[in-house]
Amino acid sequence: MRKILAIIWKDAIIRFASPIELLFYLVLPILFTMLLAGGTGGPADSRVGLVVVDQANSALSQQLVATLQKSSSVRPELLSLDAAQSQFKSRAADAVLILPVDFNTTTLESGGIKLQLLQQPNDLNALVAGRAVNAAAESVSSAVRTALISVQQAEKIKPFASAAVRQAYFEQSLTDAERQLEAAPDRLLLTRANTQDSIDYNAAADSSAGQLITWVFIPLLSISSLFAYERNQGTLRRLLTTPTERATFLLGTITGQVLTALVQMFILVGFGIWVMKLDWGHDMAGLAVILVSCALAGAAIGTTMGTFIKTEGQANGLSILLGMVMALMGGCWYPLELFPPFIQTVVHALPTTWAMQGMLDLVLRGQGLMAILPNAGVLLGFAIFFFAVGVWRFRFE
Repeated sequence: MRKILAIIWKDAIIRFASPIELLFYLVLPILFTMLLAGGTGGPADSRVGLVVVDQANSALSQQLVATLQKSSSVRPELLSLDAAQSQFKSRAADAVLILPVDFNTTTLESGGIKLQLLQQPNDLNALVAGRAVNAAAESVSSAVRTALISVQQAEKIKPFASAAVRQAYFEQSLTDAERQLEAAPDRLLLTRANTQDSIDYNAAADSSAGQLITWVFIPLLSISSLFAYERNQGTLRRLLTTPTERATFLLGTITGQVLTALVQMFILVGFGIWVMKLDWGHDMAGLAVILVSCALAGAAIGTTMGTFIKTEGQANGLSILLGMVMALMGGCWYPLELFPPFIQTVVHALPTTWAMQGMLDLVLRGQGLMAILPNAGVLLGFAIFFFAVGVWRFRFE
């Protein structure tokens, strides 16, 4: 036991000899988790940004802006003319809507009002913004036309005592027209034939689980570089002169890396619970089983790689490449549903796919130990197979 602890301590010193290792151990996993989750929680507003310049600041212009704010496709942002033009020139804004100074009911009653909409060329977001502006303008103008007709009909019956009375009547008619338009029944009903998923997609949960697997698997695959380093330094040959057996060396090396990975996992899980408000901890038994199974599978593959790779540089490069590919294809960066059906079937040959499904069952679908046992079983199957190959092929030289 003392030898195993000594090997674990020695490997930890080697791994964290440079402070840069902490960058890959904690900083980058947390940073990528937050970036892919769109922040630390809460649904992101996916509507297209629309810069609005309200030069009139009238009741009619405010009504148009309010209508745009209710849109499901655009998100209006009020800016000054100079700021809007600057953003448009730098292509920071896809579209800019400029409401002229005379954008009011008086001008509308006497004739038409021309709105100025600046759109970036060949930009789909700009096209979406243009359609939303047309729809909002049509909605506002419909209510205004209805109110104007009401005023004209009232004047035929009895002239207004003053312009103020006429304006008050118009405003009341406009309010009534808006209420009637909002309460109007739908003339077109859309029926969706697809079956709705009972679980809402959560980008934060997907990102937390995916990045945990990615940044833990790569160091575990790098066990191969640890073997190559010690083989090239002659450490393994010197072990032949000591009573240390091969099983002791392998157990100490693999155990140390698995324990380091588990510490990293629980830190990232804690970040998900306390910062991203994810439900990682509702079944601690299931969580422990899937994390340990995932760590053992990654360590086993790294052990087998270490028996084939000759140099430390090759091991580091291949560990990063293989880890990233397995994470990408296993659904750790993008949901598997985005891949073609054929790929979705093939990637079940990767341990990252089973690890990702098991973790999402816990943190996203709210399931427990019994639900993730099949995933954990497959991961342990990977671990047994690759550990067997790695131990069989391991040589000190």
